[in-house]
Amino acid sequence: MYNLPELNTAGNTIPNRQAICDTLMAAAAADRDVIALCSDSRGSASMTPFFSAFPEQSVEVGIAEQNLVSIAAGLASCGKKPFAFSPACFLSTRSYEQAKIDCAYSDTNTTLIGISGGVSYGALGMSHHSAQDIAAMAAIPNMRVYLPSDRHQTKRLIQALLQDKKCAYVRVGRNPVEDIYREEDCPFEMNKAVVLGNTDRPDAAIVACGEMVRPAIGAAKLLEAEGIHAAVLDMYCVKPLDTEAILTLAPIVKGFVTVEEHAPFGGLGSMVSQTVAANCPRRVINMALPDAPVITGTSREVFDTYGLNAEGIAARVREIVK
Repeated sequence: MYNLPELNTAGNTIPNRQAICDTLMAAAAADRDVIALCSDSRGSASMTPFFSAFPEQSVEVGIAEQNLVSIAAGLASCGKKPFAFSPACFLSTRSYEQAKIDCAYSDTNTTLIGISGGVSYGALGMSHHSAQDIAAMAAIPNMRVYLPSDRHQTKRLIQALLQDKKCAYVRVGRNPVEDIYREEDCPFEMNKAVVLGNTDRPDAAIVACGEMVRPAIGAAKLLEAEGIHAAVLDMYCVKPLDTEAILTLAPIVKGFVTVEEHAPFGGLGSMVSQTVAANCPRRVINMALPDAPVITGTSREVFDTYGLNAEGIAARVREIVK
């Protein structure tokens, strides 16, 4: 278990999607098999620098998400290392069959990058929100699902994916997110949650993924000031879920709170609940977006409306502890 990090309030201006581009550019310079594919989304994906620097390792398919995934899978079957970029709302729905058959069933080394995930398209509304993608992608056998929490963890994840030969879906948001870790001190082990806390015997555990990790840490700090100790599991690896980390804490804590930028069904909360119920029953409170079209607004406005912030998370932990 690592100590709860001090949350930097200086303001990061680099979104996770740019961290992906920077990492792939460094890899592509030494490895011609690294290929980037976009569906008329170079700007949205922050991949314009890659396309400019490596035109022979770039593929633009236009607004054709199904073709995007199939072409990427075909390149993977030829020994290439394709990374296919498209808005998460379209990548996880329009090309679902291609992800299922061409990537997962065919066991190709294809990495699907869902950009502008969750509600980060803001006022564009439900058509552009991706609140079902964790459940959809995780339901596909052989498909891994990752939601990194900041740019430093994103870099470590992409570096790891460049080294393996399995398919994966990675969801990142549109806007910069505040740093949680430091570049020189970013704990990372593939498919293992980062467990954060200031005691070995916490009262409760908060399990979060993606952009929800930072408010989860903020909640733990608020609770610590009240004498309540909460561990935070940065569950960037939603599938495969790090069940060992959950079940190590289950006998100790009074319960769990899960937090995700996703619909309330089939996502992180459902997976954690199934794991806890089957092995070491404890109360689990799932915090998520509602089962309805969410309000329009910035990510912060949406999160605040539905209590997906430090204060809202802390309130649910208090329900478990008290």
